[in-house]
Amino acid sequence: MLNTATKSEAPGTEQELTQELTDGFHLVIDALKLNGINTIYGVPGIPITDLGRMMQAEGIRVLSFRHEQNAGYAASIAGYLTKKPGVCLTVSAPGFLNGLTALAHATTNCFPMILISGSSEREIVDLQQGDYEEMDQLAIAKPLCKAAFRVLHAADIGIGLARAIRAAVSGRPGGVYLDLPAKLFGQVMDAAAGAKSLVKVIDAAPAQIPAPSAVKRALDVLKGAKRPLIILGKGAAYAQADDEIRAFVEKSGAPFLQMSMAKGLLPDTHAQSAGAARSTVLKDADVVMLIGARLNWLLSHGKGKTWGDAPKKFIQIDIEPKEMDSNVEIVAPVVGDIGSCVSALLEGMGGSWSAAPADWVNTVNKKRDDNVAKMAPKLMSNASPMDYHGALGALRTIIKERPDAILVNEGANTLDLARGVIDMYKPRKRLDVGTWGVMGIGMGYSIAAAVETGKPVLAIEGDSAFGFSGMEIETICRYQLPVCIVVFNNDGIYRGTDVNAGGSDPATTVFVKGSRYDKMMEAFGGVGINATSPDELKRAVNEAMDSGRPTLINAVIDPAAGSESGRIGNLNPQSVLKKK
Repeated sequence: MLNTATKSEAPGTEQELTQELTDGFHLVIDALKLNGINTIYGVPGIPITDLGRMMQAEGIRVLSFRHEQNAGYAASIAGYLTKKPGVCLTVSAPGFLNGLTALAHATTNCFPMILISGSSEREIVDLQQGDYEEMDQLAIAKPLCKAAFRVLHAADIGIGLARAIRAAVSGRPGGVYLDLPAKLFGQVMDAAAGAKSLVKVIDAAPAQIPAPSAVKRALDVLKGAKRPLIILGKGAAYAQADDEIRAFVEKSGAPFLQMSMAKGLLPDTHAQSAGAARSTVLKDADVVMLIGARLNWLLSHGKGKTWGDAPKKFIQIDIEPKEMDSNVEIVAPVVGDIGSCVSALLEGMGGSWSAAPADWVNTVNKKRDDNVAKMAPKLMSNASPMDYHGALGALRTIIKERPDAILVNEGANTLDLARGVIDMYKPRKRLDVGTWGVMGIGMGYSIAAAVETGKPVLAIEGDSAFGFSGMEIETICRYQLPVCIVVFNNDGIYRGTDVNAGGSDPATTVFVKGSRYDKMMEAFGGVGINATSPDELKRAVNEAMDSGRPTLINAVIDPAAGSESGRIGNLNPQSVLKKK
């Protein structure tokens, strides 16, 4: 129902005339509610403080963070989990800039998100006359998101939000910026006209059906493969076409790899899973089908030593035509939304599809089983101080026993090793740094995952990664969210044993020795635990997950454990010169 106020007109007449009015504040709220957006992540302040209060009064859940970047990361992953735009609300200029990092992250990862920021007065900004927090936010946002809009008149709020929603979720999803100058909120207009100005977005992300010829071409290439491989990306997980994807993969009989946020579309323990034989299948496959995955740096751009010398044919399923041939030739592009494309492929396979050749499948399975057997003893270690494998082995068991829990993961070694060690069993249960490989998503993701799904969250954080968003543990405690955070504390970035060769300051990668992150959680009323062995860690996490109380476990890791830059040390340039 439209929010209204009553204004008296023509005082002194026998019957006082009244006019129903509304304003920019209420029109923003009504437009959001009309489109089913009922959760906002943000930081209050000028000029959006009262907007947040009014949103709460009208039944919208508003979660206030300690930093806009973390609120933005929360909004981005909310979009991924729900397929509706996650909304981040910030103040002008510095607050907008803090949220902009998350908006760019959402665009890069194809998460639907809207960053709504208050802004300074247009006439002062355009003349550069020095307004409070003066900045041309629209111009700055445009290169970093999918679309950007500014609303100057209250009557355009409905259409402005509608455009933002449609841009965020249609085609390849992404981030959208919506600029709301301070003057807009106080603009008053007739309530009936305001109601008519609102827009309910219909079919914001319509199905994009693939061409039958493209489907046939892809199946012909797949049918001719002697060593087929299917790679599932987070786009496949976002599509929520879980049953169709599983049926297609199983019918093909081909080994499959799941990119980190696609893990769980099929259980990592599935008979066709080649996760533990990744190097073998990438190098030896002759036909590779990409479903919602991109041949970017995470897949070595589809070429080089990772992919070996064997000639390869690539099939790619993506909603964005420009993605095709981005790094290597795609012999069978299939353009459309993932659900429609996979359904069409499944139908085209008919009832007599020949499964992948048994000799290839057996080769992959043997390599996978050998690698799993080699890893098993490392995961059983109960050494103190812990190494990464012993600690992750304990957490691996917890996720197996609690497949509905959401796993949030970031760090360098903490991320790289957890991705391979911890099996996932259900889709959209693993959330991590994504395409950019950024640090700092942990607490924002954890908060949104708990809020949007109602499920318990286990956040496995490197100590460096935790530092980017650690103050949000106060937010977790304030809202009493069922989040258990495990900080892998090895006293530094990569390792805590680095030495400054040129002075008395600590080395650039070293933190305070023996830091107790668990004490931070206790300061805000949560549960803090210090764990020094895998057994202690497992007990503490199980207690936290059972209780649902905000908990932080300081997992003491051997300071010498870890490698430079994790598994992407090759991207860290090294000097070949030695100082004389």
